[in-house]
Amino acid sequence: MSCKDFAKQRRQIEPIRYKGLVMKRRAFIGVIATSLIVVARLSGGQPRNLRRIGYLGNGVRPPDGAVPAALRDRLRVLGFTDGKDIVYEARWAGGRNERLRDLAGELVSSNVDLIIAFGGPAAEAAKQASATVPIIAMNAGDMVETGLVSTLARPGGNVTGVNDPAAVLSGKRLELLKEMVPAATRVAVIWNADNRAMTLRYREIERAAKGMGMSVEPFGVREPDDFGPALASMKREHPDALMMVTDALTNLNRQRVLDFVSSEQIPAIYEFDNVVQAGGLISYGSDQDDILRLVADYVAKVLKGAKPSELPVEQPNRYFLVVNLKTAKALGLTLPQSLLLRADALLQ
Repeated sequence: MSCKDFAKQRRQIEPIRYKGLVMKRRAFIGVIATSLIVVARLSGGQPRNLRRIGYLGNGVRPPDGAVPAALRDRLRVLGFTDGKDIVYEARWAGGRNERLRDLAGELVSSNVDLIIAFGGPAAEAAKQASATVPIIAMNAGDMVETGLVSTLARPGGNVTGVNDPAAVLSGKRLELLKEMVPAATRVAVIWNADNRAMTLRYREIERAAKGMGMSVEPFGVREPDDFGPALASMKREHPDALMMVTDALTNLNRQRVLDFVSSEQIPAIYEFDNVVQAGGLISYGSDQDDILRLVADYVAKVLKGAKPSELPVEQPNRYFLVVNLKTAKALGLTLPQSLLLRADALLQ
């Protein structure tokens, strides 16, 4: 065979070998790609570094099934975008505290990186479900008194969050009631008696009332059916004023309370402005969106490696006084100018 014929034959053979190598490489890449797709499908199509945030609430599931917007917006600002960096696993008890233990167990079993617990019973259920999963509590009352944390400065364990200083606020709300209705001496208090944090708050109201020479008429409720008898008893006794301690149960039944105090012409004070926006007379308390932003800050710190035991429990930065002037007029109340000047919002 001549050199020329050998070179020609080599050119014919080599491309075949080269193409064979390409085919094998493509097949290998195809196998890898297929495997990655299978893994992605098995994991729900989520990136491996996606963090899972549990949310446990006492209230009713919102129509969109999403956790509060203020929480999501703040986490986005902090660099944690929903669906890209984090995903939410949310559960709501619908005002039925007996469901919280199972719901908390579901979140722990789903391997969430942390749990945001909205309300005292939710925080207690989450703590019972796990001693290791970080828990960030909000609207859980006095977290030291309820045993959720050891101290505010060094919580210990796996729980931290935003505290609710009931003792200070209870006295302040009673002072506001007295300022609105100077002749008031008998104050009815309605609260969820199955909520340990809210029961502690009732006791603080009772203690503050004694110091102000006022008497308290307790109306502890445990389920929606308890509101009827409680309000009927108030109608017979007719207190000078009313305080409603807010948790999921009382909030879900707030319209019944609002309708009652309106028909009976009873001045009432509430903890959060959503009740005043719905027709209540006055509220004094923290802004829920502010608290949710604080909670988001905790979430970011925990996701970056901080331990709840070393994150001091915070308290709201500010409390807001909101007055519904239309409701005051309907009740025939002339509110003191000093109170109106201190109000953060006057609803017409």
